[in-house]
Amino acid sequence: MTTTDARPADPLTPAARALCDAMSAAFPRPEAGAEALRAAARAHLGAIPPAPTASANGVPVRLYEGREDLVVVFAHGGGWVLCDLDTHDGTCRALAARTGATVVSVDYRRAPEHRFPAAEDDVCTALAWAADRYPGRPLVLAGDSSGGNLAAAASLRARDGGGPSPAGQLLVYPALDHRLEGRSAHDFAEGCFHTTAHMRWYWQQYAGPEADPTAASPALAPDVSRLPPTLLVLADCDPLRDEGLAYARRLSAAGVRAEVHLHTGMFHGFLGGAGVLPEADAALDGAAAWLRALRP
Repeated sequence: MTTTDARPADPLTPAARALCDAMSAAFPRPEAGAEALRAAARAHLGAIPPAPTASANGVPVRLYEGREDLVVVFAHGGGWVLCDLDTHDGTCRALAARTGATVVSVDYRRAPEHRFPAAEDDVCTALAWAADRYPGRPLVLAGDSSGGNLAAAASLRARDGGGPSPAGQLLVYPALDHRLEGRSAHDFAEGCFHTTAHMRWYWQQYAGPEADPTAASPALAPDVSRLPPTLLVLADCDPLRDEGLAYARRLSAAGVRAEVHLHTGMFHGFLGGAGVLPEADAALDGAAAWLRALRP
C-alpha cells in the first residue's frame, strides 16, 4: 500500500518563499507593539544615498528629481504605524529611475500617536504642495499597502474638491477595506509574511478604539466614479488581494479606467525584493510603463 503526501503545494515561488521566511523570522507579532515593529522594519537598512528634502507646507518630503514632467506623490506602507522615507527609499528610486518622473516621498504622521485622518491629511497637503511646486505637470498619487490606502483616499478627496486633480493613481497591494472579509484574508491569514492579524492590529492603531474605520476605507466610499485612471499591483498570496480586486471591479463598473497587475506566487511586500525576485523587477517595470503612458 502506498501513501501520498496530502500537503498542499506552496503557493509561493521558491525564491519568494525563501525571502518571505527570512522576513517573517525577523518580524514580531503585533502584540510586541509599535516600537518593536518599527525597529524590525529598519533593522537591515543599509546606507541611504543623500536626496534633497523639503517642507511641503509643514509635511516633510524627500525629493527624487527626474527629467520628465510626471510627478509622483508617494506614500509609504507600514500599516500607518511603521516604515518611513528610508525603508521605501529603494522603491522610490526605482520608480524615478524607470520613469524619469520626479517622486515626492511623503513623511506623513504615523499612528498610534497620530490617528486617522492625520496621515491622509498629510498626503493631501503634499499633493497640493507638489501642484504648486511643479505647476502644469501631471501628478500621480501612489503608495503601497497602507500608503495605497492613503493614495486612494487622497484621490477621493481631490475629486470632491479637496485638492488638485491627479492624472492617475498607482495602488500597490493597498489596504482598502477594514472589514477584511475577502477569501484571501482567510486563505493567506498566516504563512506569507503579512498576516491578517497584523492587518487588523494596524487598522486598530490607525482608526483608534472608538472610531468607525469605515471613513478610512476607500473601498467603502459611497461613490467611486470620476476618479483618475488606476493601476492596482497585487500579490496573489496576500490577505489584501481580494479587496484590491473588488476595488478594481467597482472602479470599472463606475466608468473609471482600472487595470490590475496580479503577480502569482508573490506575497505582500514583494516589491521590496527587487534585485532578488525577478517578479519584483517585472512589477516595477510594469508600473513604470503604465506611469509613462500617463504622460501627455
